[in-house]
Amino acid sequence: MTVTRAEFEAVWPSLVQDLVEHIKTTGLPTNAVNWYEKNLNYNCLGGKYNRGMSVIDTASILKGATLSKDDFTATATLGWMTELLQAFFLVSDDIMDASITRRGQPCWYRAPEVGMIAINDAFLLESAIYTLLKKRYRTHPAYLDFIELFHDTTFQTETGQLADLLTAPEDHVDLDNFSMDKFSFIVVYKTAFYSFYLPVALALHYLQLSTPGNLKQAHDILIPLGHYFQAQDDFLDCFGTPEQIGKIGTDIQDNKCSWVVNTAISMATPEQRKVLDENYGRKDKEKEAKVKEVFQQLKIDHIYQEFEEKRVQEIRGLIEKVDESEGLKKEVFESFLRKIYKRSK
Repeated sequence: MTVTRAEFEAVWPSLVQDLVEHIKTTGLPTNAVNWYEKNLNYNCLGGKYNRGMSVIDTASILKGATLSKDDFTATATLGWMTELLQAFFLVSDDIMDASITRRGQPCWYRAPEVGMIAINDAFLLESAIYTLLKKRYRTHPAYLDFIELFHDTTFQTETGQLADLLTAPEDHVDLDNFSMDKFSFIVVYKTAFYSFYLPVALALHYLQLSTPGNLKQAHDILIPLGHYFQAQDDFLDCFGTPEQIGKIGTDIQDNKCSWVVNTAISMATPEQRKVLDENYGRKDKEKEAKVKEVFQQLKIDHIYQEFEEKRVQEIRGLIEKVDESEGLKKEVFESFLRKIYKRSK
């Protein structure tokens, strides 16, 4: 089965109810309880839900059948915990990046009357994960595994964010600080673990299929898949149209340590490198155009197509070698790859 957005969203109100009832036990004033509920809904709803819905889809593939109502609700709840983790990261990230909008509305810290209260609200989004885990999974055999997995994934993502912030601060451009090795570390730790490995590991733990062998196989395929996904995202940011990708690409002006600029740095002539040094990471459309001109000269679009085909071939080779004897299935990884390969948005 492939879960729909409507089916996934239908589980959310009962989780909000659990969380609100829990916070009320503290004696929190009514206005603060209402604020907490608004925080949950504002920051968790309206995204693509790719991470959350992947928990359900993975469990369905592993079971080889449509999930029972109980299994659907349980895996959807774990999915919503990944969305809470995502919300925690995004609220924090938007403050650090001084972002303006998120999902077509003002970033939470820019919403009326919020401001830096958003920092505490981010902490509350994270703590909601563990409130739900305790309420819904305390008797599950994998309860401790769930807790450790969320803690480990949070730490990994924060590590990636630290490397990103130190490598590519928006207010200080130094392309000598960039490298493909740094790009790889940032995307693996900041994106791949929580976007790809976490949903599959949650499904494996829930179904009690989380043998060391299965978890290692999942890790060894999903981390390269996440790396490929981010390189693809970086390429689309520079080469995709706003109509195509649903947003205006900002990586060049934001001084991002992206796959595109690192590829260009590795190939640029001294003259082209000078153009990159003088124009990359500046909030200026004309300077951005000069950077894109260098990317065109270097034929980065052709290099990306070669990279994509090579990387996908490597990932398919890893999938082909999956040992299914302990309940893992190749289809889990094939379904991820199908959603990503040659995507245009």
